[in-house]
Amino acid sequence: MDDLLSEFLTETNEGLAVLDVELVKLEQNPNDQDLLSNIFRLTHTIKGTCGFLGLPRLESVAHAGENVLGKIREGRLEVSPQAVSLILECLDRIRALLAALEETGAEPEGDEFDLITRLNTLAGESLAGPMPDVDVAPAAKVESEPAVPPAPAAAEPEPEPQAGAPKDSPVANQTIRVNVDLLETLMTRVSELVLTRNQLLQILRGHADSEFEAPLQRLSLVVSELQDGVVKTRMQPIGNAWAKLPRIVRDLSLELDKKIDLVMTGAETELDRQVLDLIKDPLTHMVRNSADHGLEPTAERIAAGKPEVGRLALNAYHEGGHIIIEISDDGRGLSVEKIKQKVINNGLATEAELAGMSEQQVQRFIFRPGFSTAAEVTSVSGRGVGMDVVRTNIGMIGGTIDLSSEAGRGTTFVMKIPLTLAIVSALIVGCAGERFAIPQINVLELVRTSAESGHTIEWINDAPVLRLRDRLLPLVQLRELMKLDLPVSEPAAEKQAHDKGRYIVVTQVGSYTFGLIVDQVFDTEEIVVKPVARLLRDVPVFAGNTILGDGSVVMILDPNGIATVTGQVEMAEDRAEAAGRHQAEDDEDTTSMLVFRAVTTSPKAVPLALVARLEELDLSRVELSDGRYVIQYRGRLMPLVQMEGASPLDDEGRRPVLVISDRDRTMGLVVDEIVDIVEAPMRIGVAASRPGYLGGAVIAGQVADVIDVEYYLTRACPNWFAAEADVAIGDDGTGRILLVDDSPFYRNLLSPLLAVAGYDVTCAESASRALELCETGSDFDIIISDVEMPGMTGFEFAKKVKSDTRWADVPMLALSSHTSPKDLARGRAVGFRDYVAKGDRDSLLTSLSETLAELRGAG
Repeated sequence: MDDLLSEFLTETNEGLAVLDVELVKLEQNPNDQDLLSNIFRLTHTIKGTCGFLGLPRLESVAHAGENVLGKIREGRLEVSPQAVSLILECLDRIRALLAALEETGAEPEGDEFDLITRLNTLAGESLAGPMPDVDVAPAAKVESEPAVPPAPAAAEPEPEPQAGAPKDSPVANQTIRVNVDLLETLMTRVSELVLTRNQLLQILRGHADSEFEAPLQRLSLVVSELQDGVVKTRMQPIGNAWAKLPRIVRDLSLELDKKIDLVMTGAETELDRQVLDLIKDPLTHMVRNSADHGLEPTAERIAAGKPEVGRLALNAYHEGGHIIIEISDDGRGLSVEKIKQKVINNGLATEAELAGMSEQQVQRFIFRPGFSTAAEVTSVSGRGVGMDVVRTNIGMIGGTIDLSSEAGRGTTFVMKIPLTLAIVSALIVGCAGERFAIPQINVLELVRTSAESGHTIEWINDAPVLRLRDRLLPLVQLRELMKLDLPVSEPAAEKQAHDKGRYIVVTQVGSYTFGLIVDQVFDTEEIVVKPVARLLRDVPVFAGNTILGDGSVVMILDPNGIATVTGQVEMAEDRAEAAGRHQAEDDEDTTSMLVFRAVTTSPKAVPLALVARLEELDLSRVELSDGRYVIQYRGRLMPLVQMEGASPLDDEGRRPVLVISDRDRTMGLVVDEIVDIVEAPMRIGVAASRPGYLGGAVIAGQVADVIDVEYYLTRACPNWFAAEADVAIGDDGTGRILLVDDSPFYRNLLSPLLAVAGYDVTCAESASRALELCETGSDFDIIISDVEMPGMTGFEFAKKVKSDTRWADVPMLALSSHTSPKDLARGRAVGFRDYVAKGDRDSLLTSLSETLAELRGAG
């Protein structure tokens, strides 16, 4: 049985129960017009609903009963026992039909010709003269009903009229109507119970092996289940808030002379009734705004090659502890240029500041108070009020709103709101001896800053930032924001010492992520949200207050308010992004990356420069030699290595192969799919812990594993580096390295490995190019140079470096495949500090570590 039919059965049975009582009262008080009007209204509602649902048999019976009540209301028919009995019989017949409908899901076969005839006769004869004697079947008796002489009842087809007291509907018994105030009171009591539970658990933590431990744990479980049950009683489908939108869109389409198709999905998604009431107005405003500003007139859409009917879509779904609501249109999108001009005219930002912002940051200005790009004010929108109010209202319930827009393609607004406002899980943090609560739905992660963790707070233009994986994260100091025990002037040395051993709560507001610096992190706790006192109502950083388990009253922080109040957050984000862009431009060149897949693993990437060719080989040509897979390739045997997770080589068909060649050596890496070739910086965010991989990097918007080509080269040919080679290193320190090698293959092989180790690497393809870099003022801590290079050899290059007083103190390491005592002596004679064999990764690692340690010691 679908929800609509179930709701109809419930409401109709409730209406019939009321009509039974009301008709008996009407018989006792025939002149009570209010009572008669209520009876007529209920009967009319039942008839109208039956017609709407396509139930003709029920509708005909209800319509005949409504006719009789209509004559009574008009004064053309008296309220007599015979008339009341016939109407009660009509209600009993409706009740019987409802029972059959509930059992089978469809109306039963047959008709009510006899009953309808008697009802129509009663209504029609009243117009001509005195009411005739009409045979009436025994009416359903109600406790307060006076005795009415029954008339003999004629036989009726199935279903039989119910005799005696009306029977309850099983569907109707499944629901009950409860006053909202009663639910609010119940929720308040449960909230107090949760607080008491938290206090008891706090006491229990201080008494190990207490005899109260088991019953308190059981109490805690029961309270949690009770809390979930009460919350569910307050949940309603979001479709209730959407009910008026089709009518609004229909009226707007006529008023604006636009053709609009409203599509609503996820209407069954449930959320707290209190939240539902608070988002109705923002939703209505955003739909009106999208219809007016977003969608183009019909002629403009046709000229742009779009369908003449504009599409306005609403979508709602659950995500974690939130409800996500998307409002999108396929209209003209937001004009970044118009927004920029309006921003400059209103003095909200300068041209220089706007130039450093992304398009989405510029578009967010529409949430500023009084901001509008409408050419004229209409009855629908354009007054410069609305979107700021929408964001404020959403923020009041702990939600966020963000947007994405593309010119000519449309705009999408995304609202992220909590499921309920009553009881939430929160993270308790401390700062300067004070405790605060942060809703856990806003917390993405916790970061501990210390020398051991590798995370430290840095300062860019006096704004604190944190290097977290592949981005710079702007920070807000809670101590400074709350003015808690803040010195008048904090020396730089004290500031740096103070930044050690801090906690950073990474939180998100819309698509904007920032960190909140706190001193301590205590625990997570379910808290009851209490409204902010009137004295603090205008302080946006607070979302409310609560009572912890130990009885302490703490304030609940609002990340939305913090992001709004601290203008430095947005500026820090801009500065951090700008610094990141400049650093990427200065220190990192984009690299062509080949992205591929093995079916059972995540995307993989390799510098394209290391791949000589992409081939598609017939697997039937693959052979075994000395237990390894090989294939005849260009007149020679090429060893094949299967990528981890790739399909077996003994399958049939054709497979893509990455051919890697250097001089006279070639190997093939067998994969399942070549995805793409993209230009991206070689920034590996997380070093790998397994062989064959350098680590993870963000490439073309997705995380890919960058493979260690050297690992697969040695698997294909163990003596690959025996003749002419290069190698990579790893080190926990930092250093600026100049890598000089004439082979593009080895430069691309070594460069990412050095970057993973934390080095700042600059590559030069020849000794002369390296000298040019030194001449331009580039500063390096170590120079690594190949010895066997055409033109100027590594020995000649070392002599020139050491003969110039500007670079004479820079340590140099030599790479060569020739490591005889004679070669070592010759290298040291020209100025190389150490001589490392290509392919000896451990030796190069040790040499770099020792060299940097000496540099630090000398400094």
